[in-house]
Amino acid sequence: MDDELRHLGRLIDAAERIVLFTGAGISTESGIPDFRSPGGIWTKQTPIDFADFLRSDEARRETWRRRFAMQPVLRHAAPNRGHRAVAELIRGGRTAAVITQNIDGLHQDSGIPDDKVIELHGNTTYAHCLDCGTRYEIEALRVDFENDRIVPHCACGGWVKTATISFGQSMPIEAMRRAENETLQADLFIAIGSSLVVYPAAGFPELAKRNRSALVIVNLQQTGLDDVADLVLNRPIGDTLGAVVGVD
Repeated sequence: MDDELRHLGRLIDAAERIVLFTGAGISTESGIPDFRSPGGIWTKQTPIDFADFLRSDEARRETWRRRFAMQPVLRHAAPNRGHRAVAELIRGGRTAAVITQNIDGLHQDSGIPDDKVIELHGNTTYAHCLDCGTRYEIEALRVDFENDRIVPHCACGGWVKTATISFGQSMPIEAMRRAENETLQADLFIAIGSSLVVYPAAGFPELAKRNRSALVIVNLQQTGLDDVADLVLNRPIGDTLGAVVGVD
């Protein structure tokens, strides 16, 4: 290993309580496009606001059309070396949780228990009723949508939406509370594959640093917190974490 990787390894070895924070960059190596970089999802289509989803049948139909268009990519995506390295850190016992901005469920697919994954932006691998909370599976909804073009709705009369947090939708209170609690207990906070520009999620690495935790950023591009981080690695995530943790 080179000096940067050895530095990260020493920080991990010295830490008593590690928190990992992941963004879209960790999943691009699994073939899932990110949102903000050139060619990302938001360069091709404007996000649909939650208020529009509630108000407009056209917006609901377009939201579901986009989700089903992504289904082949999501169905074939598998955890990559970066996900496996994160899972290994969790198994080691000193990593309390992974706080993620991702909605793809790949951390759980890598073997991390649900209670160790704090999803700030929800999960797109299933849907639920916005009124009663009933869970729905995506594939069943896709078949019905493609057959009759009717926007998914619940037997209770509520609209069904993927279990994600859309623009304009309130952040999940319990996930935010857990993320804050874990951040405040960390003595090493590693931000992985995030541009660190989406708030309030990006506030957690800032909070960790203010609370005297060491801050490491692993991301291909520069971020707004690079100047305050203890270590910045502008390198591929899978190769970097895999080498340090010892995961192929």
